[in-house]
Amino acid sequence: MKKILIIGLGLIGGSIALGIKRAHPHYEIWGYDRPEVQTIALEQTIIDHAAPNLCSAEQADIILIALPLEATLETLRELAELELKEQVLITDTGSTKQSIIQLAQELFESKKIIFVGGHPMAGSHKSGVRAADVHLFENAYYVLTEENVALRDLLKGLGAKFIIVNPKEHDQVTGQVSHFPHVLASSLVLQAEEYAVTHPLVRQLGAGGFRDMTRIAEADSTMWTGILLSNPDVIIERIETFKEQLDALSVKIKAQDEKGLKHFFDEGKSIRQNMEIHRGAIPNFYDLFVAIPDEKGVVLRILALLQDFSITNIKINEENREDTHGQLQISFKTETDLERAYQIIQLATDFEVRA
Repeated sequence: MKKILIIGLGLIGGSIALGIKRAHPHYEIWGYDRPEVQTIALEQTIIDHAAPNLCSAEQADIILIALPLEATLETLRELAELELKEQVLITDTGSTKQSIIQLAQELFESKKIIFVGGHPMAGSHKSGVRAADVHLFENAYYVLTEENVALRDLLKGLGAKFIIVNPKEHDQVTGQVSHFPHVLASSLVLQAEEYAVTHPLVRQLGAGGFRDMTRIAEADSTMWTGILLSNPDVIIERIETFKEQLDALSVKIKAQDEKGLKHFFDEGKSIRQNMEIHRGAIPNFYDLFVAIPDEKGVVLRILALLQDFSITNIKINEENREDTHGQLQISFKTETDLERAYQIIQLATDFEVRA
């Protein structure tokens, strides 16, 4: 019976544990985290045993670290001081890879320990062990820094698409399509808030485009600070390039260059339509908006219609008063669910519904 130790039982670690259980029910899964987190993981049968301390790693056949970057680096240093099994396999789930791989090579190169970097490219707006989901990684990319049959077999229950990428290329690519977009999202929110001082309507009129572009600004600040500091050269270079693009666009606007501006938008549209956009760290959601009257039980009535759907979020965006309708926002995981819910609510109510 293989013993698996998962260090860090948040959304990622907990979901991976469930995926391992699905494919390997006979494996023994140990989890190491704060005692209160371990208790929840045991109650929800995410893990089989709670590791009392990190020394439990000495009995593990495979060790998976699902922690933020700095905590991952510190854990690697602590593991290097233990008497681990020969040929033990260690992997991580960090969002940057070069600093982790470099440290792992320094620590384990002279030992009979195998380290393979990993990065599951999926996540959720939810966090913590209670949000663990066995379906989280299905059809999402899972990056490995080198081929390893044992690791692929361990994680096959996740339903992910494995791809081999060297650490430098990983950090360059994710710097553009993952890390830099978080910089932009937070920058847009901060700019809008500054503008709202003199133009208060900004806070009320931020609609679809602004909402979709800034959704990821709600991500964990500690995690993203660590990510940017671990991949500084790529992020700074992307910022400088973006500034140049904005300056060029500003010149076109000042010059009333209608042809140039149209080309700018047409080119962006064409490239976007031809890109393969896959599930990322913050997945796409499909939102339905329902204008609801000020009546007792109206929200429960709508939710009762959708009891068989997988709903990711529910929010009331506008105050529901006697003289106006409130706006209920319901987020679904798939476009199919969105379309079905739209039809059901339209048929069962006289509320205004839009997607």
